[in-house]
Amino acid sequence: MRRPLEIKAEEAAARSVVSLTSALESISSMQIAKTKNKVLISNQFFDEVWNIYKQIRVDVMFNYGRAVDETPFNKELLILITAKGGLSGDIDNRLIRKFMERYDETKNDVLVIGHHGTTKLKQSHVDYNYYFDLPEHDYINVDPLMDIMKKYAKSRIFYQNYISLSQQEIKEVDLSDVVSSKGRAVDLSTVGDDMVTEKTYIFEPNSYAVAAYLENSILRLTISQFIYDSRLAQVASRFKAMSAAKERSITNVTELHTEYNRAKRNQVDTRLKESMSGLKKLRAGGEA
Repeated sequence: MRRPLEIKAEEAAARSVVSLTSALESISSMQIAKTKNKVLISNQFFDEVWNIYKQIRVDVMFNYGRAVDETPFNKELLILITAKGGLSGDIDNRLIRKFMERYDETKNDVLVIGHHGTTKLKQSHVDYNYYFDLPEHDYINVDPLMDIMKKYAKSRIFYQNYISLSQQEIKEVDLSDVVSSKGRAVDLSTVGDDMVTEKTYIFEPNSYAVAAYLENSILRLTISQFIYDSRLAQVASRFKAMSAAKERSITNVTELHTEYNRAKRNQVDTRLKESMSGLKKLRAGGEA
């Protein structure tokens, strides 16, 4: 049996883990509420912009805000949105597994958002072409991402989607498809009384330029929302991981405390037996 002092030191370390995981759990809980609100605001703004764009766009294709004479690369850009670090459960591992099912070095370029994703790709022996840090603040500047995405004929995003506090899933979406589907949902849920047309509004310099500007706005909102969704799922996954770690640590502390008491009692019993044995020897020597 181990010495009581060794067990006591291990118990103290386990209690520190309980405190740390409790703090991270609380921080994650606050971040969830804050990020949820950002997702809702982003959705509402998308609806308003799409209502204007659908009435003035010059064709049914979403052109990513590219100019008429811009020719994109005939490659598909794969975009991974991952966590900053490793305290987010297994969610990034699941994302990388899904990405690897799609990835073809000859057909795809790779853009990674979040440092944890670069580590996971290196472990899978995959080189990435672009990298951006996951934004820490509420404001997300996605213009550098958009500049890269416009160069490609197609873009596909892999991200973590928040379902509930205990459940998060990995999603893979074609960017143009998701923009169109979001737009169709807006079309079904909104009716514009004030029609935006060239008869009722003046477009400067022309309707093509205004449509391209609105496409940029829609793309900016969509990418930002993917990042918000991923951040929400990452924080929820971290909350779940920290909750599980806290429960395991509490169980470990309880077991160590029981072991400490048992070792302490065993130590006292051993000393008592040694004292009784010594006393018996003294008495036996006196009688002789």
